[in-house]
Amino acid sequence: MFKEQHEVTNLGAPQHSGPVVSTVVHVPTDTVVPDHVVWSLFNTLFFNYCCLGFVAFAYSVKSRDRKMVGDVIGAQSYASTAKCLNITTLVLGILMTIGLIILVSLVLPLYIQAL
Repeated sequence: MFKEQHEVTNLGAPQHSGPVVSTVVHVPTDTVVPDHVVWSLFNTLFFNYCCLGFVAFAYSVKSRDRKMVGDVIGAQSYASTAKCLNITTLVLGILMTIGLIILVSLVLPLYIQAL
């Protein structure tokens, strides 16, 4: 087996005693704004209570358009509105689905008894 040999030389202290200058480069990061388009589309197709899912989808598309133009503040505003509408639509849709299940389970036996 071969062993590699390395020489380390001590260069000593720096030869100049001036101040050390460093450069800082600020790289702007792209702000990620969620537009909630998929969630809005889901609510439009399945939980479209009083057309709130469709309105949320419209705000999501507006948010995506604002993001493509470069208007981050406008995109965040539309995305926030779409998020609130999506939450409202989802909660109302789930409550209405549960209410419908309870209504059918209570009324169906009465209807069967009447026959």
